[in-house]
Amino acid sequence: MLLKHKDHFHGSDLEKIEQIYGIKRDEIISYSANVNPLGISPEAAKAIASHLHCIEAYPDREYTALKQSIADYAGCDTAQILVGNGTTELISHVIACTMPKKALILGPTYSEYEHSVSVCGGSTVYFPLQEKEGFALRVEALTEKLTDDTDLLVICNPNNPTGTCIGISDMRRILDCCMEHGIFVMVDETYIEFAADLGRVSAVPLANDYNNLIVLRGVSKFFAAPGLRLGYAVTGNANLLSKISANADPWTINSFAELAGTVMFRDHNYIEETRTLIAKERDRMYALFTDSARFKAYAPSANFMLLRIEEDGLSAQSLFEACIREKMMIRDCSTFPFLDERFIRFCFLMPEQNDRLAEKLLS
Repeated sequence: MLLKHKDHFHGSDLEKIEQIYGIKRDEIISYSANVNPLGISPEAAKAIASHLHCIEAYPDREYTALKQSIADYAGCDTAQILVGNGTTELISHVIACTMPKKALILGPTYSEYEHSVSVCGGSTVYFPLQEKEGFALRVEALTEKLTDDTDLLVICNPNNPTGTCIGISDMRRILDCCMEHGIFVMVDETYIEFAADLGRVSAVPLANDYNNLIVLRGVSKFFAAPGLRLGYAVTGNANLLSKISANADPWTINSFAELAGTVMFRDHNYIEETRTLIAKERDRMYALFTDSARFKAYAPSANFMLLRIEEDGLSAQSLFEACIREKMMIRDCSTFPFLDERFIRFCFLMPEQNDRLAEKLLS
């Protein structure tokens, strides 16, 4: 059953904010978009600036160099990689090619999964993560809900907006159960590169062992490049790869995205600087909000944190209003399934920006 989603401001809706609140979009600090505060990879920026004329030729139809760069970065084989015009396009492709009649989605989470299933004529059931358990997944409870009439399981890992993460050993248990019931699994790892121990949580290596798995990633968040519209998927299911490739339009990735993607995955200094910054600010901000009686903070695994408002008289909307009038945009999470007006989310930016937001929320 399709849940009714309330209207909300997405992290990219700065034009709407500008119109409604009369604040110039360039003056707004977005704590809602969950984008790396360091901006794009310096190496990617240099490559684009020095190769502007690349748009005078078609990209490589097979994206050979791009796929090799992704394979080296993600630790997989080039034959397992599918590239697309952002993760959103890949979600649509996967669902259109698997055509699930019934999908089970771990929620609260990103609404595009449910939307894509609905567009393809399928129905959606949510498996709600429990607030009393810190939104952590109980694997046994999930596997009990996996039955032969389920065609697709969708997992966002780390999950948006809860920030919780599933380890690789638990993911294996889930995949084993799904294999028994003929369920295909789509894992969205949009935020995985921010996690503290990538090797312990990424499902990419499992593509070698399970043909009922596809893992999605993109460059919008970690690489701060949402405008490039570049995403990629990793799967060991050759039939699915062929089917998606056959149905996809050629050259969905433009020359700039192809070039930047080839370079950014090899910008090791930028990658390490990002991971170090986010890890430090994540620990610092979690400790700061854990000590506050005004909020309950849920342990974050990615580059954002979910808070529940504990103080009477405050709501997500009132805090959003208070922050936006000082040109800081947080996320009112009452629009997510199973959350209400007590929940907000913000991402970690530079230390001074985090301090400014914390002062506003905690005062």
